[in-house]
Amino acid sequence: MTATLAAEKIHHPQTRLQAKTSMAELASLKSTFSSTVNSRAEEVEGISRDILDHAETGYRETRTANLVADWFRENGLQVRTGIAKTGVIGLLDTGKPGPHISVMGELDSLIVPAHEHADSETGAAHACGHHAQIGSMLAAATGLLSPNVLRGLVGKISFMAVPAEEYIELEYRESLRESGEIEFFGGKQEFIKLGFFSDIDIAMLTHTGGEAYGTFGVGGSNNGMIGKNVKYTGKAAHAGGSPHLGINALNAASIGLSAIHAQRETFRDSDTVRVHPIITQGGAAVNSVPSDVRIETYVRASNVPAILSTSEKVDRALRAGALATGSEVRITTNPGYLPTKYDSKLSDVYRHNAASLIGDDNVIERVHSTGCTDMGDVSQIIPTIQPTANATTGDGHGIDYLVKNYELAVLKAGKAMGMTVIDLLSRDGELGKKVIGSFSAPMSINEYLDRMRGFRSDVTYSE
Repeated sequence: MTATLAAEKIHHPQTRLQAKTSMAELASLKSTFSSTVNSRAEEVEGISRDILDHAETGYRETRTANLVADWFRENGLQVRTGIAKTGVIGLLDTGKPGPHISVMGELDSLIVPAHEHADSETGAAHACGHHAQIGSMLAAATGLLSPNVLRGLVGKISFMAVPAEEYIELEYRESLRESGEIEFFGGKQEFIKLGFFSDIDIAMLTHTGGEAYGTFGVGGSNNGMIGKNVKYTGKAAHAGGSPHLGINALNAASIGLSAIHAQRETFRDSDTVRVHPIITQGGAAVNSVPSDVRIETYVRASNVPAILSTSEKVDRALRAGALATGSEVRITTNPGYLPTKYDSKLSDVYRHNAASLIGDDNVIERVHSTGCTDMGDVSQIIPTIQPTANATTGDGHGIDYLVKNYELAVLKAGKAMGMTVIDLLSRDGELGKKVIGSFSAPMSINEYLDRMRGFRSDVTYSE
């Protein structure tokens, strides 16, 4: 027997014993974490319900941001506010070197005036469950803040309450961009640009969903997208007395929209292209030839080349309306969100913890979604996951979308993320380092910013 083999044989039992001890300690950390979350369940669920009843849209989430910031301060976190207008970060530093993990929740709502929890003045409503995201982030924080949990961890945890995930109110966001308050329309994009992901190694967020009620969804992918503001300018005239003296911008828009529809047979199924314009302004008065007509649209696809080629087709179609009527069209294209690339190794760690809470059979594999999220942008630079807590009824973004199971959407979602953080940061951060080391970033932060800025254009076409 060689000396090396002899040493291995001598130390092997001890190594196994150490591993068992480590696993026991890990289980103890998770048990303490879970008990702490349970002890504050009513509090974090109450915060979620409070946010539900006070919905605010992107870059306007002042009340919600203050609520989160106050909670962070009350619980001893290092707090930064006013990031990308309304974003908030609460930092938990173990004081020991190790990976830096971001646990996120989104502050903003949609505009769904007929929703039962809609704001009576603005129509803002949490018809996508972001209020539960904030709750799950705070649930994770409550358990990780426990001194008996914290002593077993290394590294840092940044709890990020991020604004403006819903890509809406494009004219308002364009005004913010023009005034220099933001550059990008999505909150996480602004966080990246401002450097708040420069030292983050791993990111996670739990979204709500309605697929297979009572389950967690893991993995999957999402489309990316760009956004367009379109303005047709015609010439006003009396609609009854002298329409021949006018140039009808609404007709131009109608032709442009029809031309977009004519392109749909050219979209490949494998690219999962989606183009869905709306008219946001159709004229000033019914007795005047419309001279100012405006459209907003997305161009979505599963990959960047398909986004770019479809964008060109949409621009040609919109230009056709102007050419046909003799009007002018201005097309402003802004960067949207990149397709997602969720990390498989990180997903495996999360999946194990989710299963420990609700059973293996209740953790399902997500498929590709044609919806978009700025978590896609984060996923291009660091290992990222966005599982779903399938705890809702109704249609997403619809008047009937409601979180029905807060235990799953807030408490168990927070537990699954927090237990994943414990796996990553315990035992000297060994597992976290492995996840980081195995990740091959599609692009650096600088490359990402260059890519996003390259999407932007502002072109005016006239006859």
